[in-house]
Amino acid sequence: MKVLPHLLDNDGRHTLAPSLYDRDAYQAHLRQHTNLISGIRFDVHWKLKGPQTAPVLLRLELRGAARGNLPTRTILETAVKPSFFRRWTSLPLLGEDYTQFGEVTAWRATLWEGDVLLGEHKSFLW
Repeated sequence: MKVLPHLLDNDGRHTLAPSLYDRDAYQAHLRQHTNLISGIRFDVHWKLKGPQTAPVLLRLELRGAARGNLPTRTILETAVKPSFFRRWTSLPLLGEDYTQFGEVTAWRATLWEGDVLLGEHKSFLW
């Protein structure tokens, strides 16, 4: 349904205060001061309809800035537990993994029940 990428500072924070304005201002600050960034976290808002017959997996595919001829790529996955309500799940890329990956240029979040694709949400550049 929704994917929110948040840069994280060296203390693991994406904002300094709970308001949306402060979050957006701090994200802009981190984009200008890249030495303060320790990683990125994708908060994914998802929901399921009906009963599930197989384990449910949330997968986030990332593409980064090109190094040489090809862009960097990685996949973050986590098993999720369905519930009656919509849920938020966080998928982080931190520390050395983030440093080696570089800047994220595109992403695609998918929700799987076994081998069946239930839904996807992707960035404009995917």
